[in-house]
Amino acid sequence: MKYLILPGLGNSGDNHWQSFWEKKLRNSTRVKQDDWENPKLENWMKNLEKEIERSEEKIIFIAHSLGVSLVLQWAYRNKNNKISGALLVSPSDVDSREHTPEVVRNFSPMPIIKLPFASIVVASENDPYVPIDRARYFAKKWNAEFFNIGKCGHINADSNIGAWEEGLELLRKISV
Repeated sequence: MKYLILPGLGNSGDNHWQSFWEKKLRNSTRVKQDDWENPKLENWMKNLEKEIERSEEKIIFIAHSLGVSLVLQWAYRNKNNKISGALLVSPSDVDSREHTPEVVRNFSPMPIIKLPFASIVVASENDPYVPIDRARYFAKKWNAEFFNIGKCGHINADSNIGAWEEGLELLRKISV
């Protein structure tokens, strides 16, 4: 199994759970982007596709924030039986000017499709980038299992969740 780690806007710093997981999970790769601060969907998509092509194993996406939008945009445009699952954490609402910055608008509209692989959406009750009801709506439309983890903000380094062991348990559910 290959794990592709997909950070969002600004990348995931040293104290972000994705960075801890990158060190902990054997066979994981962070998909690198040329510009983390001014994301362009087409550029991010090309970098993701390169990593998918490199893998000879089944792939599980581990996406956070804008990385979730990238997964959905990719799934909307591509069919690939290498993908076996996705953990989709804090899906930023790229359609909402109220909740997300203008710089991510080129990732809009958020695809509302049934994902062709096992997926889990994890959201927080006080995430400034997506209301919990909107995250639940996404999960339903994507045919993903939904987990509300309470009040953890954007589920990032500021949430002080460290290596986020509970998240690893969710990842194991789709890694079988």
